[in-house]
Amino acid sequence: MSANGNTISSLDIAYIVLEVVIALASLSGNVLVVWAVKLNKALRDTTFYLIVSLAVADIAVGAVAIPIAILISLKVKMHFYCCLFACCLLCILTQNSILSLLAIAIDRYLRVKIPVKCGQLGTLETTIKCEQFSCILKSLPSSYFRRYRAVMTHRRAWVAVGVCWLVPTILGLLPMLGWHRGDSLGAAAERNSSSSNSEGRYKACSFPAVMSMDYVVYFNFFGLILAPLLLMLGLYVLVFTTIKKQLHNSQGVCKASRLQKELKLANALALVLALFALCWLPLPIMNSVGFFCPTCHVSKAILYCGILLSHANSAMNPVVYAFKIKKFRVTFMRIWHHYYTGSEWNESTFHSNTLQSQRADKSDSV
Repeated sequence: MSANGNTISSLDIAYIVLEVVIALASLSGNVLVVWAVKLNKALRDTTFYLIVSLAVADIAVGAVAIPIAILISLKVKMHFYCCLFACCLLCILTQNSILSLLAIAIDRYLRVKIPVKCGQLGTLETTIKCEQFSCILKSLPSSYFRRYRAVMTHRRAWVAVGVCWLVPTILGLLPMLGWHRGDSLGAAAERNSSSSNSEGRYKACSFPAVMSMDYVVYFNFFGLILAPLLLMLGLYVLVFTTIKKQLHNSQGVCKASRLQKELKLANALALVLALFALCWLPLPIMNSVGFFCPTCHVSKAILYCGILLSHANSAMNPVVYAFKIKKFRVTFMRIWHHYYTGSEWNESTFHSNTLQSQRADKSDSV
């Protein structure tokens, strides 16, 4: 088979099929997340705003980034700046997904750290430890335990969502402003633009042909992938350290039960970190190897595996962030029973089940 004069091998076909499968999984899973938040009012919380933002970014990966990646793998002929813009879109969407993951990690740290931090207890003159009197402290005014709500308001959550979209858009479009390989394909396109042969303006589009490797390696990998990964690692270490310390000093059934739920959540965050590193590190490492070692060769099959892993993370996120939450699971089951098995939508039962799961997972909202 061939496309635009380029032969399509069996490896290319296998890559395209896997990309389509990942795109369908990413679209279906993340649309279900957004759908659940729309139907269930109990999910309309500041934390879930960030999850919806991540889900929308992953929907865009399945609907936009993966089709573009397929076109680039086929080396479809297009104008230099069209190819460059397509590659910039890939950077924007992947950077957005990474920043959304980082925002959720920060939110997780705040939810674990702030509610268990003790301070002055209003008119009480004696400072007591939460670890020793967790059950007694429940009788104190609820405003004392609203530190997280005071920090992570709805307005600030929307600001965080806006930052997760605005910053990648600006940084991802930097190549369009001149940080690209204009000395190769771009210069040739400009020279041929004045000729009568319009075919000279179009070249086989590929990521290395238009993107500056300084931008890809130093700026994108070191600055926008590796740095957030290290920050997330530090946050998760703090989360585990805090929970471990509280479990060691905890007294009382209610305190131990709450900490066990927080530990369960921390284990989920460790899984998120592992999946993030597993999916996102291989491809930029390959780019770095090619950049620092021009004589080294990365095979096409290995390169495709790295691309597939990075896209597969968008399909994994609904499993990690949604199916670990009872409120989501209850909503998913209601959607399944109503829209796929034809059962009636019992609104009162739905809200009753949601409230029960909300009480059961009060400290395990994400």
